[in-house]
Amino acid sequence: MKQSQPQRREFLRYVGTLAALSAPAMQAAANEKDKISFPPTEAKSEKPEKTEPPGDPMSERIGVAIVGVGRIAVNEMLPAFAQSKHAKPVALVSGDRAKALKVAHQYDIPESAVLDYKEYEKLAQMPEVQAVYIALPNSMHAEYTIRAAKAGKHVLCEKPMANSVAECQQMIDACRKAGKKLMIAYRSQYESNDRALVKMIRDKKLGTLKEFISVNSQNMGDPQHWRLKRALAGGGALPDVGLYCLNAARFLSGEEPVEVMGNVWSTPGDARFREVEESCQFVLRFPSGFIASCSTSYASHKSQMFRLNGSDAWAELNPAYAYSGIKLKVSRVVEGKEQTSEVQAEDKNQFAAELDHFAQCIQQNREVHTPGEEGLQDQRIMEAIYESARTHRPVRLKAPGRTRGPEPQEEG
Repeated sequence: MKQSQPQRREFLRYVGTLAALSAPAMQAAANEKDKISFPPTEAKSEKPEKTEPPGDPMSERIGVAIVGVGRIAVNEMLPAFAQSKHAKPVALVSGDRAKALKVAHQYDIPESAVLDYKEYEKLAQMPEVQAVYIALPNSMHAEYTIRAAKAGKHVLCEKPMANSVAECQQMIDACRKAGKKLMIAYRSQYESNDRALVKMIRDKKLGTLKEFISVNSQNMGDPQHWRLKRALAGGGALPDVGLYCLNAARFLSGEEPVEVMGNVWSTPGDARFREVEESCQFVLRFPSGFIASCSTSYASHKSQMFRLNGSDAWAELNPAYAYSGIKLKVSRVVEGKEQTSEVQAEDKNQFAAELDHFAQCIQQNREVHTPGEEGLQDQRIMEAIYESARTHRPVRLKAPGRTRGPEPQEEG
């Protein structure tokens, strides 16, 4: 009996060590094992060279089915998998099989994993698919999120979350009932310049926030595009591009608006805007006195920017909301002189960043940063903007519950 005591102690110590290691710690230890470093070659005066942290082995990455192979999926999300460290595309769902097969060939996805929408429930029998990315017209988000949850899959859904508050709640309820994660693809909240600005704000580098001024506009061409059909899009410029301004005012300030005023306009006789608004202007008032003034249009030359004015400094993203090329400027008084400087944030693919956050939250069973409640709150506010535009009166907003999860973890 005495001879077995050291072995028993070693076993208990081993078990205790395993119990102490959280999923993130275990993954960090595995990544450290695969980490590669190089001796410096340049002088200390130069910016240090950075070697990217290792990604997961392909066998350990989260398998994602892409639902809808339109522009954002083909041009942005699928290429982002090449820069992802924790996810991989393993299936496609599309009504256009010929196009889907071309995409599948590029990403080494087998033909058997290319499904039609009528075959969507087959995902339940595909263990290699752990999650879906929904890149469909807005009116289809609720249906395909609910069906994915019933099939036992986690969901990353494009914004806007849905066409109504009721649909948003149904999506949240379905994923909660199934025990699956629901994340809304607010890519700007994972973009490196926006992340740098959030840190600046939280560290009080701008002082007290006073106002947010933003424009997000583009000139739509095809009058038959689904974004100009109310049944598919739910609205015009506001839910598509104006939503970026609305969401930025919320996540940058860390506050929720208490009142909104809105106005919409469509040029008479313009065939593009028979069903949805051409432009929308809105003002959000927050509890601290912070004010957001935003304008969005479907009939103006592309313009994407915002300026955030604080008591001690201002910060500006111009362009903002874009897929790439975002620039962050900050201006403040230094030694009695106004000094404006460009902040060099790390250049990262924002689609890969949001994808990796989603995948890691699944791997480590963590709460996502932009859950369904975040999309639900934006939908509530957009409906209030439309109500204000219709009644020509300000609309009061009720305080929501918690809408956002913990801040995304930085990998390094």
